[in-house]
Amino acid sequence: MQSLGNPSANTSANRVMPFKAGNLGIAVMVLVFLFAVVFAANQNDVIGWIVAIIALGWLLLAAFVVFSVRGATKKAKEKFATAQADFAAQQMPKGTAGGTAVVEEQVAKANAVRDEKLDHSFKIVQVQAKVVRDYLGKDEGMVERALDTIEVTAHNGRGMIRKNDGEGPVTGTVVN
Repeated sequence: MQSLGNPSANTSANRVMPFKAGNLGIAVMVLVFLFAVVFAANQNDVIGWIVAIIALGWLLLAAFVVFSVRGATKKAKEKFATAQADFAAQQMPKGTAGGTAVVEEQVAKANAVRDEKLDHSFKIVQVQAKVVRDYLGKDEGMVERALDTIEVTAHNGRGMIRKNDGEGPVTGTVVN
């Protein structure tokens, strides 16, 4: 699959066919016109000259259509290239080479997702702590499940903030 705006995709093989078809059409119309003129000159009658004038009209119409389509194609390619360049300029943040900003944006998104997961883990711990307070001395099974949930949630939360090697103290910035 090729990109529409990729200039290397416009090889000569892709461009030759429309121009050959246009040139072939013009060549046929020129031959018809010349044949009509020769026929009218040989017969020297009004009908022959009328046919020659009609053939000339069709030749001019065909030439107009072919050259209009070629011109419109060139203008469309220019507009497409301009629109593509404008879109690329809008997508690239100002003052960056592009690659660094994309990486920074992805890291920021990953950090936001991690922070949201940690927030959810803390909420789970808070809810389970309330369950422990409410059921302490009443339902030991419920308290045990709540403590297990707190343990698993804390383990998973620590795994999100721990270094990749999984050892050593957690480093970072303390936020008050």
